[in-house]
Amino acid sequence: MPSKESWSGHKATRSAVHNSKQESRQQDLLIAALGMKLGTQKSSVTIWQPLKLFAYSQLTSLVRRATLKENEHIPKYEKVHNFKVHTFRGPHWCEYCANFMWGLIAQGVKCAGLNSEGLYRVSGFSDLIEDVKMAFDRDGEKADISVNMYEDINIITGALKLYFRDLPIPLITYDAYPKFMESAKTADPDEQLEILHEALKLLPPAHCETLRYLMAHLKRVTLHEKENLMSAENLGIVFGPTLMRAPELDAMAALNDIRYQRLVVEMLIKNEDILF
Repeated sequence: MPSKESWSGHKATRSAVHNSKQESRQQDLLIAALGMKLGTQKSSVTIWQPLKLFAYSQLTSLVRRATLKENEHIPKYEKVHNFKVHTFRGPHWCEYCANFMWGLIAQGVKCAGLNSEGLYRVSGFSDLIEDVKMAFDRDGEKADISVNMYEDINIITGALKLYFRDLPIPLITYDAYPKFMESAKTADPDEQLEILHEALKLLPPAHCETLRYLMAHLKRVTLHEKENLMSAENLGIVFGPTLMRAPELDAMAALNDIRYQRLVVEMLIKNEDILF
């Protein structure tokens, strides 16, 4: 017959095993809830370390983005714009800031037709787009591009895209092109924004100011994505090759760059409030 001492020792051992199993089950539930898998070490430090690292990375990202917003931005012009009429090919310059964004500033092509499905993706009738171009060449900022004259919004958006394609120097210039491409090829999202911020500083003031207006407009287009089906990614596909062209003449290299051009415009649209 077991002694009193041996029975007490057996009872204590059973109690310790029970407590250990209960703690193990609680820890397993916590691990399952957190979606984490641990190794042999199951201390509280091990469990909470991933959460601490995640929280730290999120905080670091917020700080880096806030720093970008507080950094020296491209100067925003406070004076009234004074547009001097030129032709479609030699754009409508603002005598103050040299801004040539005739489409969204001078000629009043505001954010009309935002709910139009496929806005900027759907092509307008080419002959009517050519008519808009000729109207600007002939009448400058007095050209009538109202809905009474051109009911199809895709004609106006087509003219805007044609304008950017016809610029002898792309809106995102050849000199700044490598830096923008570097941002698209960077994996870390925060580093992407920092490189984009530096790339924008390489643009001439007129180009950067124009890009700012255009990205603000395209951001508003994405806010109506449910109706127009145009996300930042879709707009990047449309405007990537329109706003930037590879400096090299190598056709294969230019073809390979198209996906990165899309990413650049997509990032500019999504982060317009941070970068500009």
